[in-house]
Amino acid sequence: MARFEFGDFSDAQINSIADSTARINLWEGAVRSGKTISSILRWLEYVRTAPQNGELLMLGKTERTLERNILNPIADIVGPRGWKYTRGTGQASLYGRRILISGANDAKAEGKIRGLTLAGAYGDEVTLWPAEVFRQVMIRLSVRGASAFFTTNPDSPYHWLKKEYVDRADELEIAVFHFTLDDNLTLDPAYVAALKREYTGLWFKRFILGLWVAAEGAIFDMFDAERHVVNTLPDPKLWTTAVVGTDYGTGNATAAELNIVSGGLVTAAREYYYDSRKSGRQKTDAEYVADLTDWASDLYPQSWEIDPSAASFRLAMRKAGVARVHDADNSVVDGIRVMAAALANDRLKIHESCTNLIEQIYGYAWDPKAQERGEDRPIKRDDHAVDAERYAVMRLLGRRTSRAA
Repeated sequence: MARFEFGDFSDAQINSIADSTARINLWEGAVRSGKTISSILRWLEYVRTAPQNGELLMLGKTERTLERNILNPIADIVGPRGWKYTRGTGQASLYGRRILISGANDAKAEGKIRGLTLAGAYGDEVTLWPAEVFRQVMIRLSVRGASAFFTTNPDSPYHWLKKEYVDRADELEIAVFHFTLDDNLTLDPAYVAALKREYTGLWFKRFILGLWVAAEGAIFDMFDAERHVVNTLPDPKLWTTAVVGTDYGTGNATAAELNIVSGGLVTAAREYYYDSRKSGRQKTDAEYVADLTDWASDLYPQSWEIDPSAASFRLAMRKAGVARVHDADNSVVDGIRVMAAALANDRLKIHESCTNLIEQIYGYAWDPKAQERGEDRPIKRDDHAVDAERYAVMRLLGRRTSRAA
């Protein structure tokens, strides 16, 4: 069972635990700033005294992320006598009180909440939820004395949570607790410095400074050809792996970026690019398979990361006997963040032969119309080489750079 000392907590953490007595309480701000553990401790306290004539509910983006971010820490704090949870059952027990467990990944989750009468709720990563789910939780908090406790990292200032709730906190009597990285007194200074290097641009402002800021302008504004474009490749004897990211197009271009890893450095070493509109002829899946396997045959890729929407092409690759063909991780914003961090930290280089990738990086920009809807999304134009590179980088670096919490 985890133990906590008063001196381990900052004033912001202590005050948030003491002052989160409103109907709706929201911890928001920088990553690793201590907001999550503060909210958990307040939730544990609340469960002991929550009204008995209603259900308790805990939600995360998915049940798995809720387990990782919140349920596992609760198990460490409370211990097996006070906490019981079996994955997939949709419920847990805390201090003998039943708690319903659910994901909030899409609008369908809203249907799971309908009909509930809630005495309390806890929500993790709220900006990643559909607005309908959050609103339904609010509606269901109908028991006298019911309270909800939510955590989130900042997002766009146009996000529904910011516009409809944070900006109206006084009017709606919502208690909002803002956290910065300095509010977590337990962090190693070296870790804090590494975290500040990891995030850049938009993500630095949101995840380090804790600001609700818009994504605007060039996405890879840190890209500098003199710094990131190379005319030689590392010694092949030092290469440890090769991964191909492929963005498949029918009417659009098909792009592939072959990345090699050497000494922790990722290099986009070779590019395949075929634009059917410019050539006037669309190639078949079989032709693309022949092209790409020949193009990469001397480097024996350990992984082919292919656009997850290209089902027919992936099937053709597998039928041709190509090994290690995967659905690429197409978490667009997370992929952009990982790629941006790699460029900012000089962990990603691009060989000068990858001309389409270099050209498209300069033009890869945030969509202002999507931003007005509270969405972070790049403009879908001349992006095939960048998308292919993003797939490869996510395979190589994405697992090491988990989403902010």
